[in-house]
Amino acid sequence: MTRMGFVVDLERCVGCQACVIACKAENGTPPEIHWMRVLEEEIGTYPNARRSFTPVRCNHCANAPCVEACPTGAVVKRADGIVYIDSTVCVGTMACLTACPYYVPVRFDGGEGYFDELTPYEETKYAAFREGTAQKCDFCYQRVDSGRPPACVEACPADALGFGDLDDPDSAIVRQLHRRRHFRPREELGTDPSVYYLVGDGGGSVGGMHRGGLA
Repeated sequence: MTRMGFVVDLERCVGCQACVIACKAENGTPPEIHWMRVLEEEIGTYPNARRSFTPVRCNHCANAPCVEACPTGAVVKRADGIVYIDSTVCVGTMACLTACPYYVPVRFDGGEGYFDELTPYEETKYAAFREGTAQKCDFCYQRVDSGRPPACVEACPADALGFGDLDDPDSAIVRQLHRRRHFRPREELGTDPSVYYLVGDGGGSVGGMHRGGLA
């Protein structure tokens, strides 16, 4: 069995947004649509204030509510656990967004580019989306299938992002999970997210997400 997963080392993330830019470049989404985001939070008060950064994206849940909710079968969970939306099947009901406790899917309604006219790059990328349909992070599955890491992982200069097979005890991310305290977002809902956040010894919350299920 194979189940692809993702780890975020919150001790290493510096909020540089390289993952966000890499995701935009890889997928060519319009300005208002981000499949990858970095939440920022200021903790403490002067002179002991600091900023916390939390990359967020689709959690590719093993028990994905979006898959169950989609009336057309457009939301697909692959054998390796990656969840993606087939835009050729999607009819834009957005039932996936209603069902998702993380509010991940977004609707593509065409959209303007970053300049007065669409660049050739934007025209090419936008053509891959159907207007009025849902979209979200697909874990760069085409890159994964060719043996490459997701674009965000490859771009991270701080080595704060990692991915691998959660069912392989010898994979790098499983070894990290054995060594480090971690949590998954809202795992108490039973969605079984495939994204893990590595933390230090501190508690509390990061980016509005409760640190439940610390190992």
